[in-house]
Amino acid sequence: MTRYDFTTAPDRLGNHSVKWREAEKDGKLLPMWVADMDFATFPEMTTALQKFVVTGDFGYTYPSESLYQSIVDWEYRYHNYSINCSDIVLIEGVVPAISVSIQAFTKENDAVLINTPVYPPFARTVKLNNRKLITNSLIEKDGHFELDFEQLEKDIVANNVKLYLFCSPHNPGGRVWTAYELRCLGDLCRKHQVMLVSDEIHQDLALFDNQHHTFNTISDFSDFSVVLTSATKTFNIAGTKNSVVLIENERLRERFKKQQLANNQHEISTLGLIATETAYTYGKEWLAELKQVLAENINFLVAYFAEHAPRVRVMRPEGTYLVWLDFSDYGFSDDELQTLWHDKAKVILNSGVSFGAEGKGHARFNVAAPFAQVKEAVERLVAVLPR
Repeated sequence: MTRYDFTTAPDRLGNHSVKWREAEKDGKLLPMWVADMDFATFPEMTTALQKFVVTGDFGYTYPSESLYQSIVDWEYRYHNYSINCSDIVLIEGVVPAISVSIQAFTKENDAVLINTPVYPPFARTVKLNNRKLITNSLIEKDGHFELDFEQLEKDIVANNVKLYLFCSPHNPGGRVWTAYELRCLGDLCRKHQVMLVSDEIHQDLALFDNQHHTFNTISDFSDFSVVLTSATKTFNIAGTKNSVVLIENERLRERFKKQQLANNQHEISTLGLIATETAYTYGKEWLAELKQVLAENINFLVAYFAEHAPRVRVMRPEGTYLVWLDFSDYGFSDDELQTLWHDKAKVILNSGVSFGAEGKGHARFNVAAPFAQVKEAVERLVAVLPR
């Protein structure tokens, strides 16, 4: 028996939703792209935010001790990660935290490595901070992405890489990295004195019995690592703006905080503070039901494409609510694919090439929506593909 409603999508039109912006002008469009969910949040979240609004007190605020403790408790309970409140730095988002990390731990023209395809702000942030972008291609094997450690080491050495920006779980592939892979990664970074920044914003969304491993639980890599996470993706509260930076090493933490202060990025929205603590305090049951819904939506999508459009190669995600679709067998250009999805099927997807050159002929599909919406979008896509 379910406690929460995951079958009814909230009406997001007219609420300045980035995801639904185009649909406000064309009501036939079905947005299945940007990584937020078309689900209502759990009642305790709404109650907590309403309680704040009723106070009428919208001045400057500071994080409560109970907020820090809720983060500590969540990390230990769900990820077996033992941290102290002092290890936590709050910042408005994971992407801003990436910028601060790059600025704090590298200099201009230093080499920063990313695995591609990957979340587009990775490459953008490296370039805008005037660092040298090094891309290392993931290998597609056995239906998922894997790291090519031999090539990875060559790229690190040849380019004198100073910082490795890593995505765990992976976006857009949905890969939940194993403890062995993470240990090899950490050993490689230690060997070549590379700073590692691990974006783990999807950490709570491991599916199908896969287990997410926080980077610093694998071994003591804390002297060269920063872990970024947030409640925002897990609980669909991205608009409240608060993320968590976990830095156990005091020297690294002070460097990060100094750069954060230099950027004036040290203040957090009151809504973000309240929403994060509420999520980690009351969100457990909602999350458990959400993950069941996501798994069912993914299973449907995989099965439907396999039966009705087997030329589309679907990378079944091990985590996240994002599915990587490969349309390259059809031979369309990326512009032709965009026309097919957007203009003919009236479905908005993320174009694969925005994730890197390896994304040519691909798209990212967001399944975090009621089943009826996912089904409609999948059927529309299949209907416009050549038989």
